[in-house]
Amino acid sequence: MAKEYSDLHRHLDGSLRLSTLRDLADDAGVALPQDESEIHFFAGMGLDQALARFGITLSVLQTPDAVRRVAAEICEDAASEGVSTLEIRFAPQLHQGAAPEEIVDAALDGVGGRAGVILCGLYGEPPTVLERLVTIGHAREGVCGIDLAGGPGPGHSFGMEDYKQAYRLARDSGLGRTVHAGEGRPPAEIRFAIEHLHAQRIGHGTSLLDDPAVLDLVLERGVLIEACPTSNVHTGIIGAVTEHPLATWLRLGVLVTVCTDNTLLSQVDAPTEYGRVSAIEGITERELEVLVANGRSAAFF
Repeated sequence: MAKEYSDLHRHLDGSLRLSTLRDLADDAGVALPQDESEIHFFAGMGLDQALARFGITLSVLQTPDAVRRVAAEICEDAASEGVSTLEIRFAPQLHQGAAPEEIVDAALDGVGGRAGVILCGLYGEPPTVLERLVTIGHAREGVCGIDLAGGPGPGHSFGMEDYKQAYRLARDSGLGRTVHAGEGRPPAEIRFAIEHLHAQRIGHGTSLLDDPAVLDLVLERGVLIEACPTSNVHTGIIGAVTEHPLATWLRLGVLVTVCTDNTLLSQVDAPTEYGRVSAIEGITERELEVLVANGRSAAFF
């Protein structure tokens, strides 16, 4: 088992300590669910219900001080897990106790150069939100990329095609580009993210093998898949970590790394995630090392 890990896909608002969640709730006068099971994810809950639970954590993360504290603690926790390459992502526009620029500066201050920071737009938001994040990120050392997070919904006024300009700006300004795509949804999302959003990495991408042409595109472009197996069990995309296709991806030559996604909400850390992946049939110690090395090589930070 690897003793050092990489984690390129860890959400700030899903990875705070439970004790910190309680402290911040006390400070903000926010009532948390009495039953902890109403905070954590559970197997098969579905993406929509999982996304709704971020409302709990976001309710206590509205100020720069709270964001700064959590960013610092995530770095401390990751270091204690043996994570040597870390990127933290979040959507500063959801932390409304200050302007997005101040929220980003607070996160960068908390990180203190120990991790890269990725700024997330959300599926369905106006494209101008993501374009502003690109402008904010380009002006700040330590912001290493942008992301499109969440998932498309039937009531959304904006779809993937509406974010082309933002991603073009990110490419032209030298920011890394990753996209939540193919998360139990058709692989056409993965193709669009690569061909039109200039994605260098794909978050989740579980439907990759459903279209051989998309697989060929990923191989041709050297796109890395940020696999989050425990998260995929929770959202009901796979039934168990042992069913995750990452072992097949590796043998087909796909660049893939393992990530935690949300350490609090999924009650997972890097050693636990890798321990679960090690139980996938046929996976070898060497392949576990490749998963870590891929993360280091593909880091934007």
